[in-house]
Amino acid sequence: MNSLAVQFRSFNGCIRLLMVQQFTINTAFYMLMPYLAVHLADGLGMAAWAVGLVLGVRNFTQQGMFLVGGTLADRLGYKPMIMAGCVLRTVGFGLLGFVDSLPALVVASAATGFAGALFNPAVRAYLAQEAGERRVEAFATFNVFYQAGMFVGPLVGLALLTADFGLVCSVAALLFLALTVIQFRMLPDRQGTPSAEPAGVLADWRTVVHNRPFLLFSAAMIGSYVLSFQVYLALPLQAHRVAPGSGDAVTTALFAVSAAVAVVGQLKITAWARARWTSQRAIVYGIALMGVAFLPLLIGPETVTGGSGVMGWGIALAPLFAAVALLGLGTAVVYPFEMDTVISLARGRLVATHYGLYNTVSGLGITLGNLATGAVWDAAERMGHPELTWWALAATGALCAGCVGLLARSGRLTARSEPELAVVTS
Repeated sequence: MNSLAVQFRSFNGCIRLLMVQQFTINTAFYMLMPYLAVHLADGLGMAAWAVGLVLGVRNFTQQGMFLVGGTLADRLGYKPMIMAGCVLRTVGFGLLGFVDSLPALVVASAATGFAGALFNPAVRAYLAQEAGERRVEAFATFNVFYQAGMFVGPLVGLALLTADFGLVCSVAALLFLALTVIQFRMLPDRQGTPSAEPAGVLADWRTVVHNRPFLLFSAAMIGSYVLSFQVYLALPLQAHRVAPGSGDAVTTALFAVSAAVAVVGQLKITAWARARWTSQRAIVYGIALMGVAFLPLLIGPETVTGGSGVMGWGIALAPLFAAVALLGLGTAVVYPFEMDTVISLARGRLVATHYGLYNTVSGLGITLGNLATGAVWDAAERMGHPELTWWALAATGALCAGCVGLLARSGRLTARSEPELAVVTS
């Protein structure tokens, strides 16, 4: 952690504030969202379709509006969008804890989702602008704070749930309100770099959509997002298969391991990869590792019970924890170089808009990928060959890595005449 402190202090005040802000955002988000479905179903007695609607509205609103959020950030400035997103989260989280009608919950969920669409592209574009030539290092450190918030949030939420779900929502809302005040007082205004020729919003979108190397890279990276999302889908399902009756506890431990890989190893992993590989090669190798992560699960697990003993639990769960550790390692390799590549392909212009479209493409890919993964899981179960799911995910990693490798070899991931991003210190 000493290296993290040194790295953190090496950045200017704006970057440090953005990192602490992201830790707080994730802490507030994950202290509430993992428990929302249970609150809606058990606490409010809502039907499963209504629970799915509320949760789906948040995801759809966020993923579907990323492009709008990125465009607004490029046109109006990064700070206003970050603040607007935090204000919306304050309102949305406050409502989630104290309303019980479906229309009000849908509005609260939509506000929460749109908030993410507003501040996510703005934060990443702001970070890239401030970091300048140190973008890869900045995104690596940023990911440590991001993952730490994901780890701390559920623990804080679980502790507050012993009192009341409304308290969880209130604390989360207050954290976002505090962030809004801090941003207003301490975060300098920063403007995005517009397109080369002044134009309207539609022209900006056409510029981004006509950026063929960027679109090809976005499409090629979809597989990596499908793989990383399996910590929420296939791996928890496997935990419940291997350890019936203890699946929730095992799943919690999986999240802890995934976060720990990034928090403890991200900076060293990035420095090691940067010293040996180009950014493009690091992305290819990292995605390949993410696919390989599912191969340990081909070792047929024995179902364990409370009477299986420590050795039985260890043997059955070892492939699962090896998979999540390798998946976290691969993700840590990919992330900072991936974010840097998006900026390079944007050539330093309309950066937030590019991030917005990139997030929308990856979000759509995750949705379709989850449907496909679920279908493969069910089919594999019916055929009595559960290992087919892991082969399919491993193949997805190989295909994704191959596509990015082909793009890199073609030279399309090397931006031409990229303007320098201004480095501004606070």
